[in-house]
Amino acid sequence: MSYRGSRILITGGLGFIGSNVARQLVAEGAEVELFDNLNPSYGGNRWNIADFEDRVAVTVGDVRDASALRQAIIGKDFIFNLAAQTSHVGSMQEPLTDLQINATAQLQLVEACRRDNPNVKIIYGSTRQLYGKPRYLPVDESHPIRPVDVNGISKFAGEHFHLLYSDVYGIRSIVLRLTNTFGPGMRVKDARQTFIGIWIRRLLEGDAIPIFGDGKQLRDFTYVEDCVAALLVAGLSDAANGKVFNIGGDQFVSLLDVARMMTEIVAGGRLELQPFPAERKAIDIGDYYSDFKLFQNVCGWSPKTELRVGLQKTVDFYRSHMQRYL
Repeated sequence: MSYRGSRILITGGLGFIGSNVARQLVAEGAEVELFDNLNPSYGGNRWNIADFEDRVAVTVGDVRDASALRQAIIGKDFIFNLAAQTSHVGSMQEPLTDLQINATAQLQLVEACRRDNPNVKIIYGSTRQLYGKPRYLPVDESHPIRPVDVNGISKFAGEHFHLLYSDVYGIRSIVLRLTNTFGPGMRVKDARQTFIGIWIRRLLEGDAIPIFGDGKQLRDFTYVEDCVAALLVAGLSDAANGKVFNIGGDQFVSLLDVARMMTEIVAGGRLELQPFPAERKAIDIGDYYSDFKLFQNVCGWSPKTELRVGLQKTVDFYRSHMQRYL
């Protein structure tokens, strides 16, 4: 099976992951529409599609706009639902906005599909943040859900709207809980979406990498090409319908070791241990790394890109294109 000839909607399609998904789908011969509000707070960037913009349709719209969203889903075979508010600190500062984007808008989307396109397949990008502070490692899909911020709660609600409509109305949906995705096209002007992005910017601008606490927190990381592969294989898998899966990396390392690796790649820079800011300490989850064996068993996916290789590719990209992302 392939996506050739399929009609596809990508919400958040001008963002980091959405644009990378679009690039691959266009290469496979799909008919792709990108739906994005281009709000500078959320990461949409037209330059993400500069190399294939003439091969996609772009609709500037907000997922909170039920009418615009309803129009966009009509006639589509697949929806890669990646529009989100992703900042954890931001979700605590503007909780109602987070709820509207990550929960209310998701209910609007699946309800629109029920009414106007019940045969569509939805691949929903969720987050590992909803697990909260791990009780055991690696974290599998049976781990208790105990979010530490509003973002985790709203994303969990968004997940369950998709699953409910799958169970009750037969709207085929799959939920992927993504973990620390990084790579070309990621946000680097601040830390709203990922700390890797701001670290790259600081190193390339000659500044120190700020590491909160002792830097011993463990994490796994997913290079964007591996994330895209997971999303695409999920969309073509009937066995995955109505299920939730973790997506992650196959190695876990401390933040301090990641920072050291990055300074080696850049061939310069320094690290700076700092006390946790109060707003970040309150929602820090400590160590986290994923168990993705369930998805591997069902869909045959596994990450292919070593962390150092992915970081090298990402640094090389921003050496050439940093100004497009500031």
